[in-house]
Amino acid sequence: MAISSNKQPDRAAQHVVPHAHRVLPAQRRTLKGHNPAVLWFTGLSGSGKSTVANEVETLLNHRGVHTYLLDGDNLRTGLNRDLGFSSPDRRENIRRVGEVARLFADSGLVVLAALISPFREDRQAVRQRLEGVAYAEIYIKCPQEECEKRDPKGLHQKARAGDIPQFTGISSPYEPPETPELTLDTQTDTPQALAQAVINWLEQNSVIPHPRRGT
Repeated sequence: MAISSNKQPDRAAQHVVPHAHRVLPAQRRTLKGHNPAVLWFTGLSGSGKSTVANEVETLLNHRGVHTYLLDGDNLRTGLNRDLGFSSPDRRENIRRVGEVARLFADSGLVVLAALISPFREDRQAVRQRLEGVAYAEIYIKCPQEECEKRDPKGLHQKARAGDIPQFTGISSPYEPPETPELTLDTQTDTPQALAQAVINWLEQNSVIPHPRRGT
């Protein structure tokens, strides 16, 4: 049964005292040779979030950057398998992924999170939780009609037929970012070109070093 994010925190949690780590984030950064960051890819189903995120991670891997890709569909088969698609469950889904991203960033990784994450309030909550970490909200822009044309699983057709309730963009709203760090249009540019734009942002914001000239 799906759980709701309106559930009150366990009272026992009020008495939990976090432990300090002896190995500090700065030491982890030194080992990895780059700074941590969280790249949050948001957009409609079928817009190209996972495709672009995979391209970015591939480029980073080739440069020796330590990464991890958190894909929304994959997470719903494990960590978030108990959640449905009601508004409270969607919020809890994003909250959990945001917490995982925070832990991975604390370990020194560049984290790529590719989820629809339809509500601005939930995305803002993730941003606030990640204060102090280089963070980019990346809007994967694509018209609804184009997303439907690309849909290899036929999810949009099923949603329009009423077989999939609360489907973002059809029977559930999507709130586009108002001031994202990057807007990437998958209708006009290739995944490779868009991935390079993300790499450029990481270099400009001192997350990863610029490649040495002549190498």
